[in-house]
Amino acid sequence: MEVETTQLAGVMLIKPQFFEDFRGEYVETYNESEYISKGITCKFIQDDISISTQNVIRGIHGDAETWKLISCLHGKFYFVVVNCDTESSDFGKWQSFTLSDKNRWQILVPPKHGNGHLVISESTIFHYKQTTYYNPKGQFTYTWNDPKLNIWWPVKNPIISRRDEEGRFV
Repeated sequence: MEVETTQLAGVMLIKPQFFEDFRGEYVETYNESEYISKGITCKFIQDDISISTQNVIRGIHGDAETWKLISCLHGKFYFVVVNCDTESSDFGKWQSFTLSDKNRWQILVPPKHGNGHLVISESTIFHYKQTTYYNPKGQFTYTWNDPKLNIWWPVKNPIISRRDEEGRFV
């Protein structure tokens, strides 16, 4: 597996190795000792999956405590990570990645960073591991088109939830 730093401090791009032959593919999505050997020492305690259809945007969500390891199990999505730490000089900086079931990339998202994704394929399965149990009261939500963040999305009229339309800050 390859681990690359990104433009955002603490955010890492992880490229797992996978094996492909005439039968299909095999990929190891997580191996604690391998991640520790690459300097990723997060203790993940919960896994979650969301399934969405084309043109759905989920996010931008986050909290002050949780590390997340994001991957795409099926399909393809445009993934955005945003520094949402209002005390950071990098507040509002963002970076995007395209994750898919073909490239198998993973993104490590630190606390105080929000993440959102737009489904590009017909449908997608979004998988994430996290270091805390989900706490809806501790979550913040920025709208996908918040002018303070000025994020570029490859869609004009996405499908979004009421939560994502309104935003919410803790």
